[in-house]
Amino acid sequence: MESKIKKVVLAYSGGLDTSIIIPWLKENYDGCEVIAVSGDVGQKSELDGLEEKAKKTGASKLYILDLKKEFVEDYIFPTMKAGAVYENKYLLGTSFARPVIAKRIVEIAKKEGADAICHGCTGKGNDQVRFELAIKAFAPEMQIIAPWRIWDIKSRDEEIDYAEAHNIPLKINRETNYSKDKNIWHLSHEGLDLEDPANEPDYDKILELGVSPWKAPDEPTYISIHFEKGIPTAIDGKEMDAVSIVEKLNEVGGKNGVGLVDMVENRLVGMKSRGVYETPGGTILYAAHELLESICLDKATFHYKQLVAVKYGEMVYDGQWFTPLREALDAFVDKTQENVTGDVKLKIYKGNVINAGISSPHSLYSEDIATFGEDDCYNQMDSQGFINLFGLPIKVKALLDSKKLK
Repeated sequence: MESKIKKVVLAYSGGLDTSIIIPWLKENYDGCEVIAVSGDVGQKSELDGLEEKAKKTGASKLYILDLKKEFVEDYIFPTMKAGAVYENKYLLGTSFARPVIAKRIVEIAKKEGADAICHGCTGKGNDQVRFELAIKAFAPEMQIIAPWRIWDIKSRDEEIDYAEAHNIPLKINRETNYSKDKNIWHLSHEGLDLEDPANEPDYDKILELGVSPWKAPDEPTYISIHFEKGIPTAIDGKEMDAVSIVEKLNEVGGKNGVGLVDMVENRLVGMKSRGVYETPGGTILYAAHELLESICLDKATFHYKQLVAVKYGEMVYDGQWFTPLREALDAFVDKTQENVTGDVKLKIYKGNVINAGISSPHSLYSEDIATFGEDDCYNQMDSQGFINLFGLPIKVKALLDSKKLK
């Protein structure tokens, strides 16, 4: 190890990985000072007792940064406005939490005059990329320490062995040792029995943000969400700040079994991994936003935005938040949202988010034109010429093919 490292800032969650990293750093870097930094992105009870734990295991101090407002307004909502989803299912809960945390950790590292920044991400995961790309964006000269890539520990069981040998208290045991990530947007579960895609998740055992659909109430919940330029601003007529909106939708979605995803995804580092995600409020929000866009965006913009959404989702997943392209895509998305203002009423029932009505002052939907009844603004004979021209390439090819067969 490099003895010149005297002060390290550690991205600290208090979970298994980072709990053992503090004493490990001090053992391997000549008793260096370790400053722990936790970003509060909505973990709630996971932050309880964190300062005492960090200091007991060897940290000189702990910063707890309240990032919830910044996280929701500057990371979650832009991604939601883009309609970005990774591989059609994953609402990017862990992915966009990493850049907001890493950016602020760099600020602390500079303030403290640290020699290095350390994180507890494994060498198999995506988070190592997300953290380090953000660090490179704001502190390109900063040394990064990633213990999982250099220490002798090979598994979570061995981490628990290390913790027990060093008298480090843990909130887990070997039977409940799922790898989890929790924030205001989601909760992810990986590992143990979930590593085999053939195993059905024991939802009654693992769910924390809500219930399974089959345990949800037998009566539906109606909810109305108001958007201004693609941003949710009110629920059931009551204006709310961004954080409160997500929390309220989590409550409604969780109670009704909304937002469960069980998927095998393609990690950035090349392997496939299986995860179970809980994203109750996010699932409602995405559904409502897309419904509103369906009446506010013209066909060409709506379809092209779907292409942008795929790229945006890949970039967020791959840790490319602080890049010129992501900023350029945001500019495009913001332009598309200028008229995405209105109200969406939803029926929430046993894991389903059902459209119960959409309205907007900028709606492009015309009942007069779309009606199956009599109207004065659409000449149905016009469609004959349109079809003749639209189908001309098909007709020409068919005629030429028939001649070749003769």
